[in-house]
Amino acid sequence: MRTSQLRNWRKSLKSLGEPRNKHFHASAPQLLTHWEIERRKRVARLALQNMATPPVEKVNYKEWSHENLIKRVTELEHNLKLKNAHYPTATPAKSYKKARTEKAFDPSRYSTRLVAFKLAYLGKGYNGFEHHLNNKTRLPTVEEKIWEALVKARLIFPKGAALDGSGEINWDGCDYSKCGRTDKGVSAFGQVIGLRVRSNRPLPKHTAAAPRDGTDDFHHTQPRDGAPELASPALRPSIEESRSQVTPELNVDDPEFEEPLNFDPIADELPYCHLLNRLLPPDIRILAWCPAPPLGFSARFSCKERQYKYFFTQPAFLPAPENPNLTRANKYTDVKEGWLDIDAMREAASYFVGSHDFRNFCKIDGSKQITNFERTMFFADILEVDDTTPVLDFMGQKEFLPATRVKGSGEQISPKVYTFTLHGSAFLWHQVRCMVAILFLVGQGLEKPTIIKELLDVEKSPSRPAYEMAQDSPLVLWDCVFPHEDDASREDAIEWLHVGDERGRGETKWGTVGLVEDLWKVWRERKIDEVLASNLLGAVARQGGPIEGLTSDHWAKVVKSQKVYDGNNKPKLTGEYTPVMKKPLMQTAQVINEKYAVRKGFEDAADLKKQGFRRMNKPSEEVDADE
Repeated sequence: MRTSQLRNWRKSLKSLGEPRNKHFHASAPQLLTHWEIERRKRVARLALQNMATPPVEKVNYKEWSHENLIKRVTELEHNLKLKNAHYPTATPAKSYKKARTEKAFDPSRYSTRLVAFKLAYLGKGYNGFEHHLNNKTRLPTVEEKIWEALVKARLIFPKGAALDGSGEINWDGCDYSKCGRTDKGVSAFGQVIGLRVRSNRPLPKHTAAAPRDGTDDFHHTQPRDGAPELASPALRPSIEESRSQVTPELNVDDPEFEEPLNFDPIADELPYCHLLNRLLPPDIRILAWCPAPPLGFSARFSCKERQYKYFFTQPAFLPAPENPNLTRANKYTDVKEGWLDIDAMREAASYFVGSHDFRNFCKIDGSKQITNFERTMFFADILEVDDTTPVLDFMGQKEFLPATRVKGSGEQISPKVYTFTLHGSAFLWHQVRCMVAILFLVGQGLEKPTIIKELLDVEKSPSRPAYEMAQDSPLVLWDCVFPHEDDASREDAIEWLHVGDERGRGETKWGTVGLVEDLWKVWRERKIDEVLASNLLGAVARQGGPIEGLTSDHWAKVVKSQKVYDGNNKPKLTGEYTPVMKKPLMQTAQVINEKYAVRKGFEDAADLKKQGFRRMNKPSEEVDADE
């Protein structure tokens, strides 16, 4: 069989290069090309070699040494490489698609405008709002994410910033200001920032695209020459009129200004909120913008009222079941552990209203060199939030309830939600959290409501007792208010344009990619977590035998350490409770300032302030946030 096959292959190979009729001269398309003939010869020759090669004996590689195995593998790889060299490689198909090149962005072609944004964020995943240069943190700051979104949208164009938002954060040339500088973990539902951004308004035709001088490369959003500016009346006319500068009048009849003046500052403008919300994380959202902030507007210094809310539950933590027929084991307070006396907290909160020195309700930072701790609180109260969780019905059993109904708890047996709501002109560092910490001690019956008066009397108490402040995550910067200086009611004078209010842009609020849809997804994820956790808690509490069946030995086992609530998910065990006014005292503000100045190489705090080391910009005694 093999001999006949070889004979047939040889005949085929011999006849490949010969035409059937030697005297017939056909045209080129009718004959095999030279390279095709050579290819067929190679294929036939390889086939003959494969058929003529005797079968290879099987080799037992198990008996080979390591060196011989490596040598054999190298030899086979070399032979395979030589064999593959006989076959021509296919050339890649030529691509006629042009490579996309990023068009250079020319900031000088665009006008700019001053706007204000109102934003909200959930602070649990962020290291506070404010970004500090050369301060690397495990979590990002909210300000970082906002800056990245502004750069990606090309609303600002600082030097050295890549289009993807990377690079060192730089607000130079943007007239940037912020209202509050919330601390790590603190949320905000009404934070306000102001800055100049790129606008859709056309520049006047005579405006040169070149820089105004040799140093201006337009990596800023300052007003362009000849471009119209939009502003509302000043909130403080008595001050801003003296600061006003003479601006050149625009000739509205000039045809070069026809297109810029016909521009609608809202309908024709870029959809700022929608652009930024597409680029921001889902837990940071722009809620509104102001097209024409007042003359001289500063998000920090124009704000005259900041509103905070601190959320907590009633009961504050899980009450341990007790036999109501036995004497209470808690010797520190008559309030059952876990429950808060809301009426007592309301009385204590009322003492905050008015102008007071709050040095005993804050953390003092020597680098700020603050000497004036007086702040004005317009409103302070404990308010109930309309939020219930009826699945936890086991809380209605008598073993969990106090012997007498706690004041302010109402008739509802399920946990309730309250807020400490506070409105003030300005706030010191950690002021709200220190105030809440003392209110919780009052609510637990560990302190009297009059402890607030004692701490506000700085003549009798010049140093703050070393108590711990409340947790950060339940605190929310609820709103920032910018009233007119003559308005005693402190109504917000900023004309906010909320998402969806723009004509023809309702989908930005209610559409499938709108603001409400985004926040719904954030809420639902957390709501399902809450539902699962509450149902699990309720199911476990109802399992097993009745609480009445527990032996008296169980009731006798009482934890001697006092539980103190600080806004966290569980209370702290503090051992023997020490009243606030008997705790060790911290250093006074004067001592802290003096020590900081000496540590920085100055003679004292007065020398430090004289040389201007305290701040690079205009000094201010106010720290406008619970940082």
